[in-house]
Amino acid sequence: MAPDGTPGALRAETPGALRPGTRVFVLTVSDGVAAGVREDRSGAALAARVTELGGSVTRGHVPDDVSTISAAIIEAAESHEVILTTGGTGLTPRDVTPQATRAAVAYEIPGIAEAMRVAGRAITPLADLSRGLAGVVGRTLVINLPGSPNGALESFAAAERVLAHAIETLAGPHDHDVARRPPGVAQDRSDEDDT
Repeated sequence: MAPDGTPGALRAETPGALRPGTRVFVLTVSDGVAAGVREDRSGAALAARVTELGGSVTRGHVPDDVSTISAAIIEAAESHEVILTTGGTGLTPRDVTPQATRAAVAYEIPGIAEAMRVAGRAITPLADLSRGLAGVVGRTLVINLPGSPNGALESFAAAERVLAHAIETLAGPHDHDVARRPPGVAQDRSDEDDT
């Protein structure tokens, strides 16, 4: 239970700062950006927001190609705690970021993608057409975001609520209370839920 008596599962994570220096890779997926003929406005906007939150940002860009996107995600996961992709989540034949991400991740985290679509739906019904997903490569969180600067920031804002906790959980130890428990104190799970 939280100090206010709220069960743990109902307690909302507060949006806010990342652990200083959290390594975040912003991967822009765009044929135009990769070819150098389009400005990377969504990548720049996400990098600025992550920096505001205390993260350390590295940026990259790739064309809309499944194997290239997957390879970039897998490579970035070796040295980053979070990968934010921007672009390629729509309905056109070149929008292949979700397929590439699905090929790279070990498992998906549907709740993050659902939260982004719910938040986006409050702004535009077109949010339902975003196919972005979230998942995990090793201990790295991967989140697909839309390619427009506003769409990317609005979707990322919905994920910020749980971002710090997800990063902490993936980093381990994987027993939630081990890091908080003094040495020699047995774990009591009587007040936890099954999630």
